[in-house]
Amino acid sequence: MEKITLGPMPYMSVMPTLLVGANVNGKANYMTAAWATVACMAPPMVCVAINKSRYTLRGIEENKTFSLNVPPAKDVVAADYCGIVSGEKVDKTAVYTSFTGKLQTAPMAKECPVNIECRLFTMVDCGSHVLVIGEVAEVHADKSVVTDNKPDALKINPIVYAQSTYWHLGMQVAKAFSAGKEFKKN
Repeated sequence: MEKITLGPMPYMSVMPTLLVGANVNGKANYMTAAWATVACMAPPMVCVAINKSRYTLRGIEENKTFSLNVPPAKDVVAADYCGIVSGEKVDKTAVYTSFTGKLQTAPMAKECPVNIECRLFTMVDCGSHVLVIGEVAEVHADKSVVTDNKPDALKINPIVYAQSTYWHLGMQVAKAFSAGKEFKKN
């Protein structure tokens, strides 16, 4: 294949679409984010990159807690709305039904089939964005989306973000940590 250069950019082919929940000035707020991933297995940590201007970041700094909520594809309109309006100007408490868990200051969206409750571990200034790293305090999941005591991606049908477009999961192509066993060099 012939390669061309595209210049430096923060390109990843696909990313999960999540709602970052934080208690800001005593009120639950959710913002949409796609720049998130696992940060560590032991202890379990996740991270999300948040623009410094985002209102939700204030709540994370204030309470040292946050949540990552996985909305299903059927809720794409509500999830996108939380990313295009600021909680500083619009009260988003009616968009999702909030509940709290162990930490009490990390609001989670009941309508999302999976909620990850996090204690702030650290924040890294990366320029336009702050990388927020959280230690997972608890994972809450609707019973209907759990298989073998783990969230089941096909049952969740999460929103996937790629190239400024939302998608949902398609077909499984192979089992991770297994398919490569078939590889043989000639």
